[in-house]
Amino acid sequence: MDSLAPPALSPAALAADSGYWQRVAAQYDVTQDVAMLDNGYWGSMARPVLAACQQHLATVNHGNAYYGRLRFPPEFEAARAAAARALGVERDEIVLTRGATEALQALISGYNRLRAGDTVLCADVDYDNMLTVMGWLRTRRGVDVVRLALPEPATHGSLIDAYAQAMAQHPKLRMMLLTHVNHRNGMVLPVAEIVRMARARGIDAIVDTAHGFGQLDMRLPDLDADFAGINLHKWIGAPVGVGALYIRRGRVRDIDPHMGEPDGDDIRTRVHTGTVNFAAYLALPLALQIHERIGVANKAARLQRLRNRWVEAARDIGGLQVLASNDPRLTSAIASFRLRGKTSVAENAALSKRLLKEHGVFAVLRDGLASGACVRVTPAIFTSEAQVDRLVAGLKAMSM
Repeated sequence: MDSLAPPALSPAALAADSGYWQRVAAQYDVTQDVAMLDNGYWGSMARPVLAACQQHLATVNHGNAYYGRLRFPPEFEAARAAAARALGVERDEIVLTRGATEALQALISGYNRLRAGDTVLCADVDYDNMLTVMGWLRTRRGVDVVRLALPEPATHGSLIDAYAQAMAQHPKLRMMLLTHVNHRNGMVLPVAEIVRMARARGIDAIVDTAHGFGQLDMRLPDLDADFAGINLHKWIGAPVGVGALYIRRGRVRDIDPHMGEPDGDDIRTRVHTGTVNFAAYLALPLALQIHERIGVANKAARLQRLRNRWVEAARDIGGLQVLASNDPRLTSAIASFRLRGKTSVAENAALSKRLLKEHGVFAVLRDGLASGACVRVTPAIFTSEAQVDRLVAGLKAMSM
């Protein structure tokens, strides 16, 4: 991992050091058939993590149940402890899952402080499956589900005001879902401010930080949330199928145990995955080491630089609408675009296909925003400036 050691530069200066990021990119085996700008789906493993995962798989396959029953449990707990340290919380406050979706499903469906007639709140930026689970609470708990359309373009103040107004308008609001960094246009929600405002009114927040942890310079306590779902296979680069569920110490009993698991304060009873992907979890500590070796502040600065490179150029392209804030507090690696007036799923699916066919750039359709569909762009730390520039060239050609 010596090649990943960053030179003694500030994150902003290092973000512009193409030589360093070329060395980082050399650690990843990613297709060059296209400019890969859909890195929000999951994050490719660095070569050392892939090799470790393959070796762990061979070990598990060789040892079978003898390994799985006797040697794996303490190694799994070591991986859990490593994740807790990276998240900035205690080991007994997290349980490893197959991803943020599994974690958030358990938190939302198991939240047991709701009574018939209460209100829960979600927003148009929330992840599709999480919206489904929030809607399911209407049948399961007999609650009223309110869906908020967040302002666009958004400002830091307008986002806080939108949630403040929703709290004032719905006096029976008891729980809300907050998406830290949404997968549609990449807006960063001021979670901590909203959580504190909600807590003062006796409202709990369940936070989806699937896209936050690992690409932003933050740890879980910064969100001030009691409940959160986390992905470790997106911005950390662990094998696919690794995430975590967080419950602040003292709040475990507010989430039901999983389908008859014993009640109590052990967070592990809130999820029951069954037989897990042994090798994926065993490779997690190395993925975290590489993440920390590069440095989250350095990763965040590099991703912001790549995002800004295409966003700022695209804003000058006539006929193109860029869905991205100018406020650094609200920006992530993710941003989106559409042709002006073209808001349907079909139009943006065609735009994504054209970008791939004519310009060799892979970016994906996203739907669900109140304002309509869009095409999402997500660079990674192995993305080059040339790949971002290929996107800009394609956008210019398609906007003529």
